[in-house]
Amino acid sequence: MQIGSRCDNIHVNYNFGVGMKIIVCVKQVLDTAAQIQIDNGSIVSPGSSRIINPYDEFAIEEAVCIKEKKPDTEITLLSLGPEGFKDSIKKALAMGADKAVHLMDDKFDGLDSYALARVLGRSIDKIPYDLILCGRQAVDVDSAQTGPALATFLGIPFVTVVTGIDFSDNFKSAKITRQVEGGSEVCVLPLPLLLTCQKGLNEPRLPSLKGIMAAKKKEVLTFSASDLDIDTLDMGDNRVIEENLWLPPERKEGIILQGTGDEISGELVRLLREEHKII
Repeated sequence: MQIGSRCDNIHVNYNFGVGMKIIVCVKQVLDTAAQIQIDNGSIVSPGSSRIINPYDEFAIEEAVCIKEKKPDTEITLLSLGPEGFKDSIKKALAMGADKAVHLMDDKFDGLDSYALARVLGRSIDKIPYDLILCGRQAVDVDSAQTGPALATFLGIPFVTVVTGIDFSDNFKSAKITRQVEGGSEVCVLPLPLLLTCQKGLNEPRLPSLKGIMAAKKKEVLTFSASDLDIDTLDMGDNRVIEENLWLPPERKEGIILQGTGDEISGELVRLLREEHKII
């Protein structure tokens, strides 16, 4: 594992209590059930809402479950994005997180996974933490790279596609179960570490009315690149430029073959040979 450079000049004051400290990285995405269109090379979905990335909800829920077992735990949300991301931050606070840090600056627009992880790492390098939880991937770009890259910049171990977490009695280490092809594997690691959460780890709760009301009083700190002494040299030229976008071609209607077995098999062979040129 390569360890990236660390930041020694962040002048932001974070106030944390005692006990276990968890950071949960949260991203907002377009609702996966939304009907989308392509307009001038951009995705548009009139009237569709933005939601917390579904995999990030597993991370939030797991943090809240840990806090229920260890009440002195403190959960800090970390999100990078425009003003509209505050809606998802408020929902995550209503689920049970304690406070949030929102990184918002036009300089962050278009960052790829490497640069995004670098900015996140710089922003949390001075924040005390025992555990960082992320979703396994964001459902909009599906790269699954930000979490592992963040752990590399912070110099801590990480485990991906996690489906089970079992802490030791003193919460100094954890037995991690992760999904692999055809099964699962288990490893034991000391804290601090970073985990990316997979479906099956838990069942995310819906915010209660009490949680929604409490979220209105919870602290959300907003920082720009200059607040964190991050400039373009820290982010580099790692930006994603969308050259073109298009919707997949519409599927043709299916064909239902009827008749006897011989008739159906004969017609199937004809279609594969003459129309689809497969045989």
